[in-house]
Amino acid sequence: MRILAIEDQPVAAMQLLAVLKSQGHTVDAAHDGEEAWRMLESGGHRIVVSDWRVPGIDGLQLCRMIRNRGGDYVYFILISSIKVTRERQAEALAAGVDDFLRKPVDPDELGMRLHVAARIIEFTNRVQQLESFLPICGYCKKVRSDEKYWQAIEDYYARKQGTKFSHGICPDCYQKVMLPQLARLGIGEEPVHPPPVATAVPSPESGVPGQG
Repeated sequence: MRILAIEDQPVAAMQLLAVLKSQGHTVDAAHDGEEAWRMLESGGHRIVVSDWRVPGIDGLQLCRMIRNRGGDYVYFILISSIKVTRERQAEALAAGVDDFLRKPVDPDELGMRLHVAARIIEFTNRVQQLESFLPICGYCKKVRSDEKYWQAIEDYYARKQGTKFSHGICPDCYQKVMLPQLARLGIGEEPVHPPPVATAVPSPESGVPGQG
């Protein structure tokens, strides 16, 4: 599991990185919120372990930015050197923080939290995979919505995304479907006549019999 650790204090950062690496994780380190955000934008980090108070963008602001960004779910663990009051805890939960740890971080406790994080990320991956499949009838091409009823695919996407459809006929269907239907109705396309072939006209000087 690739983890982004954010800690501005050198000694605390070394200890945190050592604990994470000893547990078999791939770890990238950032020393402030701006650096962490740039690294997150490059993608690949599914877990963030961040000190609450770091220079620039603090841990809470960073968590809000991650949640607003969307995309793959990132599990966010916030660590603090001071006791988190109920008010601050409620603020952090509202910002999207998943878990809290007190400094100094206990390696066993951090390992347990990361184990839970890995299970949640695996679960969200499965949900996303299931949501990527859209049941569609092989005959009438209706799709099954979230409410478990079948509807035309145009109606489904119009409700989900506001997409509007314009209807037409592709060339293959025109040849395979429309032309046979027109033929059964006695309606056909105008025949296409080949262009006349140009022929050479002999000149009077050519000496052709019957001329002159």
